[in-house]
Amino acid sequence: YRYLDLRRPEMMKNIIARSEITKLVRDYYHEKGFIEIETPNLIKPTPEGARDYLVPSRIFPGNFFALPQSPQLYKQLIMYAGFDRYIQIARCYRDEDLRADRQPEFTQIDMEMSFVTEDDVMDMNEGLIHYLYKKFLGVTLPEKFPRIKYAEAMERFGSDKPDIRFGFELCNLTDLLKDCTFRVFEGAIAAGGSVRAINVKGGASFTRREIDSLGEVAKQYGAKGLAWRKKANGEVTSSYAKFLSDAENAAIDKRMDFSEGDLIVIVADNNKIVFDALGALRRECAARLGLLRPDDFKFLWVVEFPLFEYNEEDGRFYARHHPFTAPMEEDIPLIKTNPGTVRARAYDIVLNGTEIGGGSIRISTPDMQGLMFETLGIGEEEAEAKFGFLLEALKYGIPPH
Repeated sequence: YRYLDLRRPEMMKNIIARSEITKLVRDYYHEKGFIEIETPNLIKPTPEGARDYLVPSRIFPGNFFALPQSPQLYKQLIMYAGFDRYIQIARCYRDEDLRADRQPEFTQIDMEMSFVTEDDVMDMNEGLIHYLYKKFLGVTLPEKFPRIKYAEAMERFGSDKPDIRFGFELCNLTDLLKDCTFRVFEGAIAAGGSVRAINVKGGASFTRREIDSLGEVAKQYGAKGLAWRKKANGEVTSSYAKFLSDAENAAIDKRMDFSEGDLIVIVADNNKIVFDALGALRRECAARLGLLRPDDFKFLWVVEFPLFEYNEEDGRFYARHHPFTAPMEEDIPLIKTNPGTVRARAYDIVLNGTEIGGGSIRISTPDMQGLMFETLGIGEEEAEAKFGFLLEALKYGIPPH
C-alpha cells in the first residue's frame, strides 16, 4: 500500500512528470504526421517472447483471451491497411521473471512506419529523445548517437546493451595463449572457447577480498572463476603468472597496456560465458570505482542482431526478436544453409547499459514469411492456425515497413 500512497511527494511528482512526458511524446509524433490508434487488450494468443497472461471467457467456457505482450501483429496489420504512420502509448503484459528494469505490466511507446529503412526509423526516434531531453530536462544531447553492430558490441563490451560511460573494453588473448600449458586457459581454447580480459584502470586499489568477490560475480554468469594480475605501488601480484612463461606474461601485459594502478581480469570458457561474465564485470568494477554517473547520458544504437538463436536442448532455431523480422538482403541465401549466421534488420537503442527500445524492418512478402516459418519449424497447418489472418493479408501486397 505504501507504494501507492499518493500523499507521498515523490509519487505525486512522478505521476505529474509522466503526464507531462506523455503529452510531449504525443505532440512530437502528431507533428510528424503520425495517427494515434488504439489496439485491443483482449486478443488471440500468438507466439511471442514470454508467456501470456490469460483471461477466461464467460461467454465461451473453456476458452481464453490473452493480454498483449505488445501490439506487434495489430500494428503490422495497420500498415497493411494503408496507414502510413501509427503511434500508440500501449499497455503490455508479459508473464516472465522479474528483472531490475522490467515488471509484468508496463507501458511502451509503440510506432510503425511504411516505406522506410532502418535509418528512417532510428532518425525519427533519435529525434524524439532529443526533443524529450531538451523540453523536459533542458539537456542537449549529441546530434547523432553512435551505431555499432551486434558482433562488435559483444567483442568490445561483452554485451548487446553496452554501457559506454567508461572504458574497460574486452581484449582477446586467445592467440597469445594457444600454446600455453596452463590447464584453465588451454582447456577453454581446446574446447573452442576463448580467453579474454579487461584492464580495470584504477582497479589495483581493490583488496584481495574485493577481487575474490569479483570472482563470485563471474560465477553467477557461468564462469568457474577468474584470473587476475594487478600493479600497485610498483609491486605486481598475480593469480596466474606462475603458470605461464615470462614471454606469455609479457605478451599479455603489452596487449593489455598494463601499468601502475591497473587490474587485469581474465575469464576463460566458451564465448557466451566469457562475454556474459566480462560484460557484467565491466559494470561491477565501474560501479565500485564510482564511474556510473546517473547524469551522464550515453546513448547508442546496436544493429545487425542475429536473426535466429539455436537452442541446444531441443535442437532447433528460434527467432531472436520475433518471426516477422526481415533478414539482411545479402544474408537471405544463408537461411537454408547456415541460419545461425544470418543477420536481422533489427536495431536496439541503449542508454547507459539498459535497452530502452528496439525494433526491426518487417518481412513484407509471403515467400519470405513462409521461409522464416519453415526455418523455425512452423509447418503450414500451424502457421495457418496461429497467423492465418496475417498470412491472408500478406497476399494482397503490403508496403515495406
